[in-house]
Amino acid sequence: MNGVRFDPDAIRTLAAILAETGLTEIEIAEKDSRIRVVRAPASIAAPVTVQPGSLPLSAGSPEGGVTPGATVTSSPEDDFSKHPGAVLSPMVGIVYLAPEPGAPPFVIAGQTVTTGQTLLLIEAMKTFNQIKAPKSGTVARILVTSGTPVEYGEPLVVLE
Repeated sequence: MNGVRFDPDAIRTLAAILAETGLTEIEIAEKDSRIRVVRAPASIAAPVTVQPGSLPLSAGSPEGGVTPGATVTSSPEDDFSKHPGAVLSPMVGIVYLAPEPGAPPFVIAGQTVTTGQTLLLIEAMKTFNQIKAPKSGTVARILVTSGTPVEYGEPLVVLE
């Protein structure tokens, strides 16, 4: 048999990574072999309305739903990615505004923060990454909702 050799376990692992991260394509190469897994991007879904307390918590999630006191104040015409105080996502993942379910959020709109203070968490590949304030200032806007996916370079918070 002269067919292409492949490792089904490697493909399953890569497919799982795609599902976890929301990516649509991943490729690994080693010496003269390469595995590329591509999935069709999900169609643009209609907005989901979540009733308070109805969102199930996953075992590894530090925050399951919208955090009280957090404000999502962006509108489609707002583009905060170019704002000088925008804190952009350094990775793809799921954002959490509090350290655990029921805990107060790391920050709220109007709060003064210092350089290095944790603003939120992004879960990527089952690892919770602290997103810290790059400078001191006041939290002008929180542009994300807890438990939602974020993309690389997406504005998360605006500091002024």
